[in-house]
Amino acid sequence: MKKVLVLEDEENIRSFVVINLKRAGYEAVEASTGEEALEKLKQNPDVKVALLDIMLPDIDGFEVCRRIRATDNTIGIIMLTARTQEMDKVTGLMTGADDYMTKPFSTAELTARIDALFRRVGGAEAKDNSEVSQPPFLLNTRNRTLEKNGVRIKLTQVEYSIIKLFMDNPSKALSREEILDAVWGKEYLGELKIVDVNIRRLRIKIEDDAQNPTYITTVWGYGYKWGL
Repeated sequence: MKKVLVLEDEENIRSFVVINLKRAGYEAVEASTGEEALEKLKQNPDVKVALLDIMLPDIDGFEVCRRIRATDNTIGIIMLTARTQEMDKVTGLMTGADDYMTKPFSTAELTARIDALFRRVGGAEAKDNSEVSQPPFLLNTRNRTLEKNGVRIKLTQVEYSIIKLFMDNPSKALSREEILDAVWGKEYLGELKIVDVNIRRLRIKIEDDAQNPTYITTVWGYGYKWGL
């Protein structure tokens, strides 16, 4: 059964989420503190998606996300927050989250977001050891890895999907909507800003100077282009 970590310190909310996940065919691994969540992940290495509340009694959800990403770039992460400030959303994504949802949320939408992440993190791999070479980058589509000048760059599954989309469409201007549909899915109900923040995160990882990008360039008022 597909496992989801649910980190939420409010028991009534956590129970509500867990019940609905079980109805949708998922097995929930519950935690009420950040430290407990990290320990549960060690005990359950087959967890593929984590729901992380931001406000916790010990360490916050951002720190939990950072610690997870320090050792695991494959797990899907959705941040849960009761706050609506833009900075919370941006901070969550910049620390390595794939998506965010603001409370209160519908369980149908939450399940749809989890379904989409599971498809991405457990997606079918290429049958052969296919490589896409666009110096200084080498993309291995079987292992879902990226190298720059022979050095491996750690990517989340979302970041990998964006890079593959760019490398499949060199020099083509891609709109934010095109990127959102291709990477998050046409049924995704979130905001376009998730594209912009992930591009920011990618630039930090792959550009020589993230403030003056040469690989992922901005097409003002439209989207982005793989600028090799």
